[in-house]
Amino acid sequence: MIFDPFYMTIMLISMAIAGAASVFTKSTFKKYARIPTRRGLTGAQAAQRLLQSNGITDVTIEPIKGFLSDHYDPRSKVLRLSPDVYGSSSLSAIGVACHEAGHALQHAQNYAPLGLRSALVPAANFGSNGAWIFLVVGGLFNWPVLMQLGALIFVAVVVFSLVTLPVEWDATARAKRLMVSSGIVEAQEGVAAGRVLDAAFLTYIAAAITAILHLLYFLTRAGLLGGRD
Repeated sequence: MIFDPFYMTIMLISMAIAGAASVFTKSTFKKYARIPTRRGLTGAQAAQRLLQSNGITDVTIEPIKGFLSDHYDPRSKVLRLSPDVYGSSSLSAIGVACHEAGHALQHAQNYAPLGLRSALVPAANFGSNGAWIFLVVGGLFNWPVLMQLGALIFVAVVVFSLVTLPVEWDATARAKRLMVSSGIVEAQEGVAAGRVLDAAFLTYIAAAITAILHLLYFLTRAGLLGGRD
């Protein structure tokens, strides 16, 4: 596939979209990481206040290594924040911390898309790796059925990426609203912190577009869309 012009086109488009989203997200984060909030709460403190003000007391907040590696783990009810977020009082840190706390709120309130995304994780992980194996083996041995199976199981990756969009958008909307109403930042600061989250959302859009483009490749090579070369 490395010499397949169609595949190379898909890869170049995907890399361009993902790269642009990543650069914009990082530059926006760094811009607002230089601006401290007036109330001086750190990311960890902001997340804790947001959770407590909404009646959530069973979520642990802990640091994790890596740049923008922040995430909420619903299985263990742990909110993990990166070094640039956990101990920082910048607008970027507050925005990201409150966004991740938004996921904890979703979990506590049984937000359906979050539950669906969690349920899709095993299928998406299998599809992202297994689909390529089926496609390559099917192509080498000229087994169209195997190639078609690879294309079909990759659908789980696309569905996961699409379900992720409302989950992340909702967490961002909660963060924008609650970081102000919970007294974490002032209204004008909330607008600025929200810009960081809007930029980060573009990375999820890029991931969804990339998944769709790869699915089109799978379907085409498997003869399920436009035939096979």
